[in-house]
Amino acid sequence: MSTVVFLGGGRITSAMLAGLRLAKTRHRLVVHDRNLGKLRHLKKRYAVAIETDLNSAVKQSDVLIVAVRPSSVREVLRAIGNVDRPLVAVSLAAGVPLRVLSKLVGPPVQWARAMPSPLCRSGRGLTAVTFARILPSAIRKRVRDFFAGFGQVVEIPESKFDAFTVVYSCSHGYHALATLARTGQAAGLDRNTSLLASAHALADGIIAWRDSKDSLESLLEEAVTPGGVAGATVTKMNAAGYGRAVRQGVTAGLRRARANAGK
Repeated sequence: MSTVVFLGGGRITSAMLAGLRLAKTRHRLVVHDRNLGKLRHLKKRYAVAIETDLNSAVKQSDVLIVAVRPSSVREVLRAIGNVDRPLVAVSLAAGVPLRVLSKLVGPPVQWARAMPSPLCRSGRGLTAVTFARILPSAIRKRVRDFFAGFGQVVEIPESKFDAFTVVYSCSHGYHALATLARTGQAAGLDRNTSLLASAHALADGIIAWRDSKDSLESLLEEAVTPGGVAGATVTKMNAAGYGRAVRQGVTAGLRRARANAGK
């Protein structure tokens, strides 16, 4: 059994702890945060060990999960100082590249990056991982196996990490659901019925695509009959700039992720 230490007791740490507990992990889990209230909450909810002292937390770790905001990464890592033993560290900070992390805390710390989804709370997460080229295969497997404890894992080049971070966010689904449901209410449906219909349109349709062998194009053709209601709806949404709005949003997200690398 290895000890996994989380630096940061925020939302993503809470989601990961929930997923790990759901999977009945055998890892010993420790959380460090400056906010004692957060630590007490996590201890009560997930039965994890807590540690208020940063250096003491790091000394306990076999795997270190850096789960703080990108703007706080440098401060936290500089506070750690020199590490005198081999250690696997995984950063969840969007936009902060491996080259920056390795300069802040160099050898013998071996770095990886991961981007887990909050949906890992339910065991249905999706996590992207990326590694330095020199990282041994045994450590890569160790990191992949850890994140596979609460969902699917995909390994991608670091150069693609920012794009993945922007596109994979479950916020897209929540935003689409909220927007469609509000529009349904405006068209005369009550809130519960509008949410039910909107959730079916988004979630059930996407699950059907993922579970079938049919192409997305064929399913779209099946659902959108030319001259029908769905056809008129989709045509008008596209003409109003639906695709353009998504592209602009993704571009803005990429700019933000890339700005994190320079902070």
